[in-house]
Amino acid sequence: MAADASDAGSGKISPMEQFEVKSLFDLNLVGYDVSFTNASLFMVIALGLICSFLTLAVSERSLVPSRMQSLAELSYEFIGNMVRDNIGLSGMKYLPFVFSLFIFVLVLNLLGMIAIPGIWKPFTVTSHIVVTFALAALVFLVVLVIGFSRHGLGFFKLFVPEGVPIAILPLIVVIEFISFLIRPISLSVRLFANMLAGHTMMKVFASFVVSLGVLGFIPFIAMLGLTAFEFLVAVLQAFIFSILTCIYLNDAINLHEGH
Repeated sequence: MAADASDAGSGKISPMEQFEVKSLFDLNLVGYDVSFTNASLFMVIALGLICSFLTLAVSERSLVPSRMQSLAELSYEFIGNMVRDNIGLSGMKYLPFVFSLFIFVLVLNLLGMIAIPGIWKPFTVTSHIVVTFALAALVFLVVLVIGFSRHGLGFFKLFVPEGVPIAILPLIVVIEFISFLIRPISLSVRLFANMLAGHTMMKVFASFVVSLGVLGFIPFIAMLGLTAFEFLVAVLQAFIFSILTCIYLNDAINLHEGH
């Protein structure tokens, strides 16, 4: 607390301040706080941008596509190939689900990278574990529903790999079961940790630019490189989240049978 007061008094801004969730409209529903926050706002903005982009991209479809139509088609085809390669043709019915996750995570990541001084202050929704865990839990529940609806109790064969000696089978089953249960945690922490760490480093380097005065060009150059790298990470993390979703869906659909 003393350090915080000192920083506030000296005008320094903590690199963690950018992750603070602030209530914009206080709402209470049957005793639960459901206030509309800056995180909620950025998710609504992301949905609005996605819907607007896709609507405009397909509103004037033509054999010679516009740049916007080409970008939309290439994105959808990219995710379609990912689903086909990792699940097979039987998984193509889940393409809209995987594509929605990919583009939602991607836009949220990118929104946290864009700032307009005096007008737009970025906020990275995916740097909060509660958001990434909610997305990961959704994937986990979808996998469970698909697995049991397609295989019934046979879904438990997922935890019994073929060719395992009987002597160590109980141990392998326990390991497989635990690894399955921690999937939502690993999926959510991977996205959350990468976005949190990257944006924290960017804020730290930005503070160096100001505090070092004429020597600030050194951390400024480093910050430019780090910013470019963070844009790459933003895209890469959306891709990783999507491809892991495909792998988990493949387990639910095909078990150990392959594609």
